[in-house]
Amino acid sequence: MSRRLAEGYAGDVVPATRASVDAVVALGANLGDRAATMKAAIEDLARVPLVGAVRVSEPIESVALKPDGPDASAPAYLNAVAIVTTRLAPSVLLGYLHAIEERHGRDRREHWGDRTLDLDLIAYGDVRSDDPRLLLPHPRAVERDFVLAPWLSVDPEATLPGVGRVDAALARLRGER
Repeated sequence: MSRRLAEGYAGDVVPATRASVDAVVALGANLGDRAATMKAAIEDLARVPLVGAVRVSEPIESVALKPDGPDASAPAYLNAVAIVTTRLAPSVLLGYLHAIEERHGRDRREHWGDRTLDLDLIAYGDVRSDDPRLLLPHPRAVERDFVLAPWLSVDPEATLPGVGRVDAALARLRGER
């Protein structure tokens, strides 16, 4: 190997860095020790490279949602929202979220099935994407009280790209004026 390659370049090049963005991650679990799993997942989020801060709502309990609607006979979910300040690209962050789910026993065989851990990327700054591999904002976030309410507890001024203020979206969902 060339000695110059091993020494690197000492010129006046400024390395490019991505600006930090606040990403909104919804957490949910309805199998096993839900609280312990979510606590561990939040610790895992904080250890992801290029994540600077993680602010998390208090957990709330909600009825399981299935394709046909709420299912009170299924184990209840524990839900929370984390706002993650990161310099990762959204697709890379999503990959880390899937890896954390897998580490905590997430099984993706049944769509909308019960799970040990569910991490959804709800929003990534003001980015909008209709790529099927990365839909931003999350297409059903505005329909989910268990996402909007905890999000507001962490960021009362929150906005959802393409929707507007989260407090107004939650009021509409609840039928309030």
